[in-house]
Amino acid sequence: MKKALVFEAPREGYGIDQIDSPMTVGELIDFLSDFDPDTLFVLSHDNGYTYGSIDARTQVTTWEEHEPDEYGETWERADW
Repeated sequence: MKKALVFEAPREGYGIDQIDSPMTVGELIDFLSDFDPDTLFVLSHDNGYTYGSIDARTQVTTWEEHEPDEYGETWERADW
């Protein structure tokens, strides 16, 4: 029997700076290390109305915090 670890992915804001307490990569690695490596990792959106996943083809963008611009935004796309 396959098992799936479903992460709720609620909408928290329109910008990275509006997310209350995001997990760091290190915290995510530590959390996931307790699970069987064959467990599926799935994202749940809209209270389980839709689902998504992350795989090797998923586009990854990085963001970097900087001084606020004239609109108050503090995050911008960055290179690795």
